[in-house]
Amino acid sequence: MVAHVTENGRMPHDAECKYCGIVYTVYVDPVDFAAWTFGGGFIQDLMPYLSAGERELLITGTCGSCFDRIFGLDTDEE
Repeated sequence: MVAHVTENGRMPHDAECKYCGIVYTVYVDPVDFAAWTFGGGFIQDLMPYLSAGERELLITGTCGSCFDRIFGLDTDEE
């Protein structure tokens, strides 16, 4: 099996939300992903091209919709 590589060298990585079970495909640079996986730095520094939601999905296995449903928006104003 050969993985599809995009023009910018990113490869698809499937990540399943542990709450809703939807599988999302996130395109990551394999070198960046390996560095993050093996503790080579913070995900936001290694993969700034991913959205915050995509990074959250990789870190916690929680998609954006489920994150919003679980944690909601902070509507308290000071």
